[in-house]
Amino acid sequence: MPTEAGYDQKEGKVAEFKYQQLTQEQQDKLDAAAFRRLLAHLDANKEVQNIDLMILAGFCRNCFSKWYLAEAQALQLDISLDDARERVYGMSYDEWKANHQPPATPEQLAAFEKKQQKA
Repeated sequence: MPTEAGYDQKEGKVAEFKYQQLTQEQQDKLDAAAFRRLLAHLDANKEVQNIDLMILAGFCRNCFSKWYLAEAQALQLDISLDDARERVYGMSYDEWKANHQPPATPEQLAAFEKKQQKA
């Protein structure tokens, strides 16, 4: 693992990040907890549309679902895309779309297209 360091203003020097001292199990637990928190945050902010996430950040809930599925497959776990979507959305994808995903506006579509052209 490459050495990562940050500037410690209090000490006035470059300091090693403390996470490097964690065991792999501790890192995995922290990563998993942060992921669960991110999912809860997205769930609490359903008004934030996937297209807006894609425009601003280049990822959305669908991306998370696909990443979740890819990691499950890497671990040889029998999980479908629908299973992964239900984990990320907290409900079936069809239910999410029906209740929380209005059609994209012309402005959103134009901004998304512009973002795609830059990529």
